[in-house]
Amino acid sequence: MKTIGSHLATLLPGETKVRRQLAPFVKYVALLVAVISLYGWLFHVIMAREGQAHSWFTGVYWALTVMSTLGFGDITFESDLGRAFSTLVLLTGMVLLLIILPFLFIRAVYAPWLDQRSRGRIRSLQSMPEGLAGHVLICAIDPIAPGLIRHLQLADVPVYVIEPDADVAMNMQDVGVPVFMGDIDSVETYRAAGAARARLVLANASDTVNSNIVLTVRELSDSVPVVALAEVEDSIDVLELSGATHVLPLTHQLGEHLANRVSAGTSRVNVIGKFHHLLLAEFPVLNTPFQGRAIRDTRLREFTGATIVGVWERGQFLPSRADLELSPLSVPVVIGTPEQISELDEVLVIYDPNPNPVLIVGGGKVGRAAAAALKRREIPVHMVERDPELEPKIASIPDRLFLGDAADRCVLDEAGIAETPCILLTTHDDAMNIYLTVYCRRLNPNARILTRVTHEQNVEAIQRAGADFVLSYASLGVQTVSSIVQGRELIVLGEGVDLFYVPLPQSLVEKTLADAGIGARTGLNVIGVQKDAQLVTDLPPDQRLVKGSTLVALGSAEQRERFRAAYH
Repeated sequence: MKTIGSHLATLLPGETKVRRQLAPFVKYVALLVAVISLYGWLFHVIMAREGQAHSWFTGVYWALTVMSTLGFGDITFESDLGRAFSTLVLLTGMVLLLIILPFLFIRAVYAPWLDQRSRGRIRSLQSMPEGLAGHVLICAIDPIAPGLIRHLQLADVPVYVIEPDADVAMNMQDVGVPVFMGDIDSVETYRAAGAARARLVLANASDTVNSNIVLTVRELSDSVPVVALAEVEDSIDVLELSGATHVLPLTHQLGEHLANRVSAGTSRVNVIGKFHHLLLAEFPVLNTPFQGRAIRDTRLREFTGATIVGVWERGQFLPSRADLELSPLSVPVVIGTPEQISELDEVLVIYDPNPNPVLIVGGGKVGRAAAAALKRREIPVHMVERDPELEPKIASIPDRLFLGDAADRCVLDEAGIAETPCILLTTHDDAMNIYLTVYCRRLNPNARILTRVTHEQNVEAIQRAGADFVLSYASLGVQTVSSIVQGRELIVLGEGVDLFYVPLPQSLVEKTLADAGIGARTGLNVIGVQKDAQLVTDLPPDQRLVKGSTLVALGSAEQRERFRAAYH
């Protein structure tokens, strides 16, 4: 790291402004030297009158110790004149050394150095690495951005956040956020950021600003993919007309994804994503023969060909183990061909599902989107909303609308909480959702409780409260944008669980899955091995890992980082 002196050395020859700022400080230092010299000479004069003799350097030493208020006391005057002189030197030193000198140093030396350093950092934040291409540009810091940055970095995709404010940009850089400084509505910003060579530009500000961002990027390039977030559905058409490649109404999609995890109606198996030629699906074991059995005893693969790859248990995703027992509230996640999943549904459909209406608490955007999605599946819906002003927007969507506070047991009883197979908590207040999770679990222990969460730090609390499935706006946004960046089908497994494609590291080549111990060491659940476009999901412990393979694994970002640390 450069010192202040080295910075000044580089600035002085060519920076007239810096020389002008330093001139008063240099003059003051010269004055200080003159004062110290004068006091040193007067010291010898008075000491000579008292009959004492000292070296010339002793006078300088005495002047400095007195002026700096250190006053070691090793050299003192005996006369009143000498003591009066010492007092004068002390008072002068307090003003010259302790007050004026720091002020001038900060103003003439330290502040210009900081300013020059900041200008250097700003210049570095306004440039990209030479030849950078295939990167992702994020136009704002929002709830999605931190998770998306982490997810893309794990996939070795370069990513930068555009920030117009210099102080904020430098603070972001200090905490490790890759940042590019510039105005998000300036075409020069995107030109300097290499937007034309980018893999994707994410417009994640407000709807009106996003429209401006899309149009600005399109001035530079017609081909770069631009993903725009839409807060309201009416903005979708506007953003598409502006030139957005993908428009994501995440609030609306959050409601639809919550509705997709509802176990009700005639089907018992919910398909949650497409994985190459295979499907990922889940089903509740309540009131089926699988309840209370270990996974090995279900003989699911023998009967249908589908494989259990994990189990949701009260909001926690557990890796599949042969001895893992399925409780009444377990929801296994299975992988199989469309025919195998269909056969599994036929096996389960003979066990009568609960025909009572699904209960949705909250009639906001998420609640309305969830209700509409359920109605398209011909699943009856009851909704509880406490704001009577929303009634005109809501009334036509659910089968019945109950106005009142969901914390009121009478309202919940009237809405049918005791009989409902599934409860969706869609309010934007995490504290309320946690409270209602505990309350609803007590009123109906067998119902499946699905809830949204606004702040990531509340995920564990809402899981401990008894939620069976949790999904946040940020998590959905991260998974959706990541799937677009990597050109893969969107699979939303749940909060804190992602699908990772991991190139096989050299340290695992020619080892078996059992010898690798990936699950034990990292927590990742390997569900498939891909080699030359061929995907194998039936993985025995002695499955040998060959060079050039790609592991397909389920787990969290933390587990993916542990894998990198353990095997790379």
